[in-house]
Amino acid sequence: MAKDVLCEVNNCTYWEQGNKCAAEAIYVVSHKGKQASNSKETDCKTFEPGV
Repeated sequence: MAKDVLCEVNNCTYWEQGNKCAAEAIYVVSHKGKQASNSKETDCKTFEPGV
């Protein structure tokens, strides 16, 4: 797994200083089934809005 996962969505529960993701696992899905041609065709399902 990647050592550092970066995230700029600072209202996510897992966001930490330095734009780091503190989630134990990251789940990314494609809008096009099992393959994507670019990042615009994907979403991070790990995102949870912070309080």
